[in-house]
Amino acid sequence: MAPADQLTVARIAAAPVIVVLFVVDFPGHEYWATALFAVAMATDWVDGWLARRSGSPSAMGSLLDPVADKVLVLSVLIVLLGEGVFAGWAVAAIVAREFLVSGLRLAALERGVVLGARDLGKLKTWTQSVAAILGGFAAGGAIDDSIAWWALIVALVVTWVSGLDYARLAPRLLRSRAPA
Repeated sequence: MAPADQLTVARIAAAPVIVVLFVVDFPGHEYWATALFAVAMATDWVDGWLARRSGSPSAMGSLLDPVADKVLVLSVLIVLLGEGVFAGWAVAAIVAREFLVSGLRLAALERGVVLGARDLGKLKTWTQSVAAILGGFAAGGAIDDSIAWWALIVALVVTWVSGLDYARLAPRLLRSRAPA
């Protein structure tokens, strides 16, 4: 497994550790969880850089990278929902979009087409990550919950605009087949 793919797998493995850090009550646990989340999300940039630098991005990395992002970000948004930082409807709307686009990715994959990350999808991941980090700070009491809430609303809008961008591609993707 290439180093870039190892980082992607590490990002997935970090998710349960971050959730435990948010849930287990000890002094500063929200900050530890938030810091680990920020470091884990930084590996998203590093693994892409490594893959491009080596000149050999892998099919596994193309498939796992968006899964890793979703597992990590959604687990934190859901935990922060439980902490009372985020509204359930907003997190549910983000989760719903993620399932819909993941379904589109799977349908394209069945046709031999790997649906790579789009620029709006990358912006979506970034805005969700910022909302999660601000939510972690709000859970710890460092900032007001309303700041995190507005960051989540921005992430929600970008998330759905990105989803519509993927939906625009869906008919063409679902009719195509990858070259043999």
